[in-house]
Amino acid sequence: MLKRLIDITASSAALVTLSPVLAVTAYKVKKNLGSPILFKQTRPGLHGEPFEMIKFRTMLDAYDNEGNPLPNEQRYTKFGNFLRSTSLDELPELWNVIKGDMSLVGPRPLLMEYLPLYNETQARRHNVRPGVSGWAQVNGRNAISWEEKFELDTWYVENQSLLIDLKVIFLTLKKVIIREGVNASENVSMTRFTGSRD
Repeated sequence: MLKRLIDITASSAALVTLSPVLAVTAYKVKKNLGSPILFKQTRPGLHGEPFEMIKFRTMLDAYDNEGNPLPNEQRYTKFGNFLRSTSLDELPELWNVIKGDMSLVGPRPLLMEYLPLYNETQARRHNVRPGVSGWAQVNGRNAISWEEKFELDTWYVENQSLLIDLKVIFLTLKKVIIREGVNASENVSMTRFTGSRD
C-alpha cells in the first residue's frame, strides 16, 4: 500500500509540475508527426490482465503501395528519436500509474502476444504491476538480450523494496538528464521476442 501511495502522489505531482512540458511536447508531436498525438496499445498488466497503455507517438503513419505499414525503421524521424532518447514519449504513462494500471517502477509492459511465450520463471514478471521504468531499464535497456532482461525483471519481483524503487527512480532520472547510454541503436525497437530455448 505504501508503494501505491507513492505512485499516486509522485505521479500526480509530476503531471502538474511537468504540464508545460507535456503541452509543448503534444504540440510538437502534432506539428511533426500529425494526429493522433497519443499512441495507445493494449499491454499486459498485473497478472497479465490487459490495459491500454498511452505514450506520445514517435513514428509516422507511412504505408507501402499495398496499404501495409512500413517497417519501424522507415517510420522513425529525428524528432521521434529525440522523444525516445529523452524518454519524453513515456510521460503520458504517468496517467496509467494514477489509474492503477502501472507503477513508477516495475518490469516494462511488453506485448500481449508474448504472454504464451514466457517460461514459468519469466512469467513471474507479471506478479507485480508493470513500470514506467524498471530494474532492466537501468541495467542495460536495449543493449541486453531478452533473456537477460527477463532475469533482471524476475530478480526485481523477488527482491522489490522501497529502497530498490528509489534507486531505480534515481538512476532513471540520471540517465535521462545526462543522456547516459543513449545511442542510435537504442532508438530502434528490439527484435521481437520469439520464446526462450529452455
